[in-house]
Amino acid sequence: MKSAFLASLCVPVLMMQPVLAADPVPAYGQGPLVQRADESRSQRLLDKAVARFREVGDAAFDEFNRAPQFADRELYVYALATDGTMLASGGSSVALVGRNVATMQDSAGKPFFREMLDVAAKSDAGRVEYRWLNRQDRREEQKVTLFRKVGERIIAVGYYVPRATPAQAKDLLERAIARVKEKGAESALASFNALNGGFMQDDLYVFAIDLDSQRFLAHGAMPKLVGTDGHELRDPKGKAIVADMVNIVSRKGAGELDYAWRNPVTDKLETKHSFLQRVDGMLVGVGYYTR
Repeated sequence: MKSAFLASLCVPVLMMQPVLAADPVPAYGQGPLVQRADESRSQRLLDKAVARFREVGDAAFDEFNRAPQFADRELYVYALATDGTMLASGGSSVALVGRNVATMQDSAGKPFFREMLDVAAKSDAGRVEYRWLNRQDRREEQKVTLFRKVGERIIAVGYYVPRATPAQAKDLLERAIARVKEKGAESALASFNALNGGFMQDDLYVFAIDLDSQRFLAHGAMPKLVGTDGHELRDPKGKAIVADMVNIVSRKGAGELDYAWRNPVTDKLETKHSFLQRVDGMLVGVGYYTR
């Protein structure tokens, strides 16, 4: 029964062209939904802060620093002068209030405040991306900040882009393997592919590949890959991703692989580290993005 089911998912697709990771394939899964929700919350808080600033001017800065109505869980408001001086912050950048941050860089060397100031000099609104400490999980993470210029002031609110840890990736793989063993391949694969199947978390998802045909049986982020032949699939650097994965688990039963793949949350090509395991004639994997 199991072999017949797997075979049914691996029917050859005529005229199938290899799908490259660099292709602008639309992202699927919960990650984009989470990011859109966070952006909506950020925009609402920014609108509230701008409205308050228009009412009372610089007197709003004390409220941005302390008032609970200008915080929403991990979101907070901060304000800059157009010369780069930090004027207010309800978050970790409160230590920078009163200092000129125009030349400050993030850990990757990006002068993000300078970028914000340059955009604000030409437009009344914009956004900037950079790395910043998330005090909730005490990790440095990618942050997207939305900002609005009002006169000589820049009001801003930023949200963190969801990004999983190696431990979370391993945990999801363990749950996926357990689901295959407990419920069987057919039920497990349906869950891996389902948007609400319980196997997608931010930028984490499960993929599964038939070891004999090297065709995708499941892919939580790109359902269009299901049924396609992964043998010729290569990343932009020429790495034969699926062939290498199959070779690893065929020899060892489990392993790990680094390659370039599009992050469904950031929609950018990033380095991915995947944990792999063989089960019931399949390769099951979960990977996290390293940058």
